[in-house]
Amino acid sequence: MPASASIDLSSPTAALFAMRRDPLSFFTQLAQEQGDIAQFRIGDHEHNLYLVNHPDYLREVLVTQDRNFTKWFAVDRIREVLRQGLMVSEGEFHMRQRRLLQPAFHRDRIAACANDMTTLATRLAEKWKADEPIDICQEMYWLALMIIGRTMFGCDIESDTDDISSAMSELLAQFERSVLPAADRQDFESGVARLERVAWRIIKERRAEKTDRGDLLSMLFASSGADEMTDDQIRDEVMSIFLAGHESTSNALAWSWYLLAEHPDVETQLHAEIAEVLGSRSPKLDDLPRLELAGQIFAEAMRLYPPVWAIGRQAINDCVIGDGTIPAGSVIIMSQWVTHRDSRWFPEPEAFKPERWTNEARAARPKFSYFPFSAGSRSCVGEAFAGMEGVLTLAVIARKWRLRLAPGNRIALQPQLSLRARHGIKMQPEARG
Repeated sequence: MPASASIDLSSPTAALFAMRRDPLSFFTQLAQEQGDIAQFRIGDHEHNLYLVNHPDYLREVLVTQDRNFTKWFAVDRIREVLRQGLMVSEGEFHMRQRRLLQPAFHRDRIAACANDMTTLATRLAEKWKADEPIDICQEMYWLALMIIGRTMFGCDIESDTDDISSAMSELLAQFERSVLPAADRQDFESGVARLERVAWRIIKERRAEKTDRGDLLSMLFASSGADEMTDDQIRDEVMSIFLAGHESTSNALAWSWYLLAEHPDVETQLHAEIAEVLGSRSPKLDDLPRLELAGQIFAEAMRLYPPVWAIGRQAINDCVIGDGTIPAGSVIIMSQWVTHRDSRWFPEPEAFKPERWTNEARAARPKFSYFPFSAGSRSCVGEAFAGMEGVLTLAVIARKWRLRLAPGNRIALQPQLSLRARHGIKMQPEARG
């Protein structure tokens, strides 16, 4: 990061504006200036905020003392959309929801999703033409949505993808604003309503079908007794998956293709691995352990461009983190963007180096130096699902295409709920021989 003037933290208003203007630079500079626990205030927030960076301290917050923290969102409107969904619920209710959803992501169940992932990725790759540029962000977004629809909801949502995509983009853009003018408030409510219409249609159609497909919806429909879920609660989980379930994977894949285009030497190595492991056939579940480089590329893309770039927790009671006391009510920010680019854990942190993800390299680093899916009781239940989707997609598409950056790209980061490319990423597919 270029040298810049010290952050002015004397004014909570100035700090708030600086954080909103460029949160990635704000948190990076704050960590550089104040170290592993940085303290600041923003706007009229009544409590201090702390940016915590050291892996040992992250473990304290996310695992060791996790019961002393609730989730904190800079934007309360997320709760308006998700209500009591897993992403925002707390306490015993959250534990119940997680217990109900987690079996849908167990290894044996997600293994059954591999064929759907490969089939849909192949379908997408076959639509591209060598003379037609694509926005890889939009393409990966379509693919991730289709995979979620097929594997989690047991239905084809292709006719809904444009509506879901536009509604999601509008909601994410409005999450960046602290106050919504009346017109924007109407747009916000309209976006929520559009997503809800799709969610309710899926729920009602699957309820009427009365078929156990072994997917997430089937499991939620089958809940009974004290764990029985109402349709309103199922709606909250469907909305959660729309908002966050596919967003992370699609962004991680888009950044993976960008990084491969920037590093043709790594791309060549990937092609060699695919040729050795797959030959002329499509990948299968059993190929995953041998597609090592593909997995390393996906992991390194999430290090450099973490889909979730920061998470927040609010302390219930006073607690000790490191050498300091965090008062009750204080907010702790943990930024994947900052920690993943810390040279103590990742030498040459700005460089794209998939070899960081060999077993030996992983073992040499503190575990919590890398947490793209959070950790502890609030870790993402879909982590293994996303990893499988990422590797299979890279293998399917790289078998058929090289993706080159198209002229005129303006690559800029857009740190919303997830880390998007603000102007998309235009790419030119080149057919492989």
